[in-house]
Amino acid sequence: MKVWGLTGGIGMGKSTAATTFRRLGVPVFDADAAVHRLQGPGGAAVRPIEAAFPGTTRETPRGRAVDREALRRAVLGHDAAMNRLEAIVHPLVRREERRFLAAARRRGARLAVLDVPLLFETGGERRVDRVVVVTAPAATQRARVLRRKGMNEERLAAILARQVPDRLRRRRADHLVHTGLSRHYAQRAVRRLVMQGG
Repeated sequence: MKVWGLTGGIGMGKSTAATTFRRLGVPVFDADAAVHRLQGPGGAAVRPIEAAFPGTTRETPRGRAVDREALRRAVLGHDAAMNRLEAIVHPLVRREERRFLAAARRRGARLAVLDVPLLFETGGERRVDRVVVVTAPAATQRARVLRRKGMNEERLAAILARQVPDRLRRRRADHLVHTGLSRHYAQRAVRRLVMQGG
C-alpha cells in the first residue's frame, strides 16, 4: 500500500483536497480530527493536558474534555508551552495514525493519505512515500483564514510562525495542488494524481 502525506498551511484549501481523495475512494487520516477526539470527552489527551496546563479542561455531559479556547490562550505565542503540548499530543496522534494505516491495509487499500497540517514540522515526510502540498497565493490564504470565526491578525501571525513557510513546503513537495484558481481546478488535480498513482 502506498502512503501519501497531504499537507499545507492554514487556509490553503487542504480540506478540499482531502474531501476529493475520499470521494475517489482513498482512505484519509485526518490528524486534526484525531486531535479533536483525543481532546474531547474522555479522550486520551485530556488528563495529561490538565496536568501540564491546569484549568484548561472542563466537565461536559459526556465527561471531562479540553477547553480548546482556554488551551489556545495558554499556548499560543508561547513556544515552550506549545512544545510541551505537542510532546503530549503528537505521540497520541501517531498511535491513531498507525491504527488507521493497519486498518487500511487489512481492507486491501492500494493508497492511503495522511492529512497532517504539520507534516514537515514533525518529520512526517519520512513516514510517507510521496508528499502532496496544497498551496494558494498568500493573499488568498489570508482572506480565507480571517473569515473564520474567532480569527484575527494576531492569531494568524502566531499560527503562521509555527508553520513551515509555503515556499519551503512547495520546494519539498513531490506534487503540488493549487487551490487559488478554483475548487474545480484543485479537484481535477487531485483526481489526476490518483489516476496516475503518484
